[in-house]
Amino acid sequence: MSVLEKHLDEQDLARSLRDDVRVGLTATPKSLPPKWFYDARGSELFEEITRLPEYYPTRTERSILREHAGAIARITEAKTLVELGSGSSEKTRLLLDAMLSRGTLGSFVPLDVSESALSSAVDALGLAYPGLSVTGVVGDFIRHLRRLPDGDGRVVAFLGGTIGNLVPAERSAFLGDLRSVLHPGEWLLLGADLVKDPGTLIPAYDDAAGVTAEFNRNVLRVINRELRADFDPLAFEHVALWDAEREWIEMRLRSLRDQRVHIAELDLDVAFAEGEELRTETSAKFRRAGLAEELAASGFALRHWWSDPQDWFGVALAQAITT
Repeated sequence: MSVLEKHLDEQDLARSLRDDVRVGLTATPKSLPPKWFYDARGSELFEEITRLPEYYPTRTERSILREHAGAIARITEAKTLVELGSGSSEKTRLLLDAMLSRGTLGSFVPLDVSESALSSAVDALGLAYPGLSVTGVVGDFIRHLRRLPDGDGRVVAFLGGTIGNLVPAERSAFLGDLRSVLHPGEWLLLGADLVKDPGTLIPAYDDAAGVTAEFNRNVLRVINRELRADFDPLAFEHVALWDAEREWIEMRLRSLRDQRVHIAELDLDVAFAEGEELRTETSAKFRRAGLAEELAASGFALRHWWSDPQDWFGVALAQAITT
């Protein structure tokens, strides 16, 4: 059985985009949230990024899940698997297969902001797993955690290192909100990119083929289309920087000349000086001890930790505890 629940519609997304663009482009320094990369073209570009030789996170996390999915199923005895920011749910099939083989799993709940991507994934999963109840939730994992189906024996998967797109205060709020909707004993399966040599990190966000640069500029094309703006994407160059103090990668767009952009739907003019940078993504990298501390502060105990032989990526299995 496959169903789709909608807690976001086109009007919600349009309003959120307008608010984010107005706030972000009138701030100093200017910034935009990374969620606006992901229209249909942006999603295609990101899938291409995950196959690039420089982009290690996806294949490394997949290898960890492939090796340890059976252990995750055995430890959690999951009745329901929830995936936040599910996209195509490709890697999640490793978990679904293991949990179904274990004989405990009855339902899968993928949550994503993209109704079209989620609808396709739900249909495909319904065909692939005819005995599994699949309930897709169209929503934002920041705003709609309380819309997740209640129950017991839930495992919430938040994979891909997406936790790194939240700055520390946002991570704390998110983990606290997630803990508040889980019962003691339920689980969080968290994928986290780890601190490593900048020589490995930076190329993952600035590949030789220029796919990440095109992905970064896509946010300007989204604003052009949705808010009738007149950005010239080619008037901005892609920049990826490693901040060693904060231990995160920043993706930025740097203006190649003095320019002024008009955003008709907002009746807003935005000036960019030559060399001025617009931050489009923060991607924090983690250390095991620091992540364990953040989880503990939100009511989760780190029970198991798996990594690859190079220690490039970590998968944490944390349990909601009574505080």
